[in-house]
Amino acid sequence: MGQKTLQGLVATALATLPLVNAQLPGAVTPEVHPKLATWQCTTSGGCVEQDTSVVLDWNYRWFHTSDNTTSCTTSEGIDSTLCPDQATCAENCVVEGTDYASSGIETSGSSLTLKQFVKDSEGKINSVSPRAYLLGADGDYVMFKLLGQELSFDVDVSTLPCGENAALYFSEMSATGGRNEYNTGGANYGSGYCDAQCPIQTWNNGTLNTAQEGSCCNEMDILEANSRANAFTPHPCIGDNCDKAGCGFNPYARGNKEYYGPGLTLDTSKPFTMVTQFITDDGTTTGSLSQVTRYYVQNGQKIPSAVPEGDGISADACSVSDAYGGLAGMGEALGRGMVMALSIWNDSESFMNWLDSGDNGPCTETEGDPANIVAEHPNAQVVLSNIRWGDIDSTVEA
Repeated sequence: MGQKTLQGLVATALATLPLVNAQLPGAVTPEVHPKLATWQCTTSGGCVEQDTSVVLDWNYRWFHTSDNTTSCTTSEGIDSTLCPDQATCAENCVVEGTDYASSGIETSGSSLTLKQFVKDSEGKINSVSPRAYLLGADGDYVMFKLLGQELSFDVDVSTLPCGENAALYFSEMSATGGRNEYNTGGANYGSGYCDAQCPIQTWNNGTLNTAQEGSCCNEMDILEANSRANAFTPHPCIGDNCDKAGCGFNPYARGNKEYYGPGLTLDTSKPFTMVTQFITDDGTTTGSLSQVTRYYVQNGQKIPSAVPEGDGISADACSVSDAYGGLAGMGEALGRGMVMALSIWNDSESFMNWLDSGDNGPCTETEGDPANIVAEHPNAQVVLSNIRWGDIDSTVEA
């Protein structure tokens, strides 16, 4: 995921919502998770609907004293007087539920819409860049064990211009979000985020991060896309040593500049289905990950690959990642279980050039400036739907 950091995801929101989380749930706004139908599939039994919902990341929430009179944050982050340590912070401060629509998140059946911008009550357009996780009925994150399995979903990126990034990816977060005696909300309030960029957050796996350590973990990027470019990338880690650049597959970067985009082979002006398979050396769910493959379906037809050998990432092609565990290490994380993250964001520093400009896409170096996006594309959003996972060749008929 290259340039993606926590700060990049919510750079605009920082001005109004400091990135910090109090640890006990408050009572002002009920936390009601939007339902999102998903399916787990087998070749023998078909697809079974799951009782799942989405939960907003805790860094996007309101944190205040339990009497609702004082914010527990300042313009620089946590109020060290109210929160000198975790136990004291839990005594003094609470985390609130959220209004999901005003956070840019809407669901309907199996469809999830993530909006980059939302108008407030005064008609002002605010950049909200939501990030959410898939939550199970038990209040913990759904743990995806995808080694030797596949994942499919439908996606509509037609309104996303250069500089936007619609992301669906997996991070090896704790299933509980680091729930503990001081953080009783845990995953129910979106805590515990980590990724291979090792963001330094106020809270690290549900615990006050007084040591300012990076929140590092294995990360597998399935979708990073707008209407002009897309990539999928493993970011393995050994401890806190992570492959931040990753070894990804981008059709444009691989030389096929007429493959992905509006009106091209994979026509991004219309919805399409994305299928990612995690192939092991022995065909089992316990073998070593040898290849990550990708294909697309649109209008009921399987789309030809972008390159003759097929769209995929092999262990040999990613040998540069061996210092971080390589593709095999990524597979071990997929076997243990990872959390699905879903987000939309733009980048005021690099303008997302690493994804869609130069050798990686047709966009100019300045086209992805967030100031341009809000002026010209205030309705930028991604729609993700029909999320299914399970046995190879069990989730899609094409």
